[in-house]
Amino acid sequence: MAYAWGEADYNGHYGVRELCDICPPEQIALCQKAWVRPPLDAVVHEARALGATGDVEVNDRAIVVEGLDEPPRYYLQHGFGYQCHDRSKPHHYRQHGRAPIGWEAEDGPKTA
Repeated sequence: MAYAWGEADYNGHYGVRELCDICPPEQIALCQKAWVRPPLDAVVHEARALGATGDVEVNDRAIVVEGLDEPPRYYLQHGFGYQCHDRSKPHHYRQHGRAPIGWEAEDGPKTA
């Protein structure tokens, strides 16, 4: 959808680079320009206000929190433009989130 509107992905998927292989180079450039790692202190402040417990982390892929359901994690994700994951439910490599689907081969599954 972001590509159709000519905007960067507000979900911050650029941090999960293996998902970018479905986008054209122009879209990747837009997302790269908009993608900024948020400062830890700002993330901690917002996460605590939403009820996060445990450690709050900002790594090269995502904000990682504990104790927040999806709606507050989405609030952080969309507010910072940076993925936000639950520490107890890590995203699987080369899969969109935790769904048991993804790429079976480098170029995807054979389709006929």
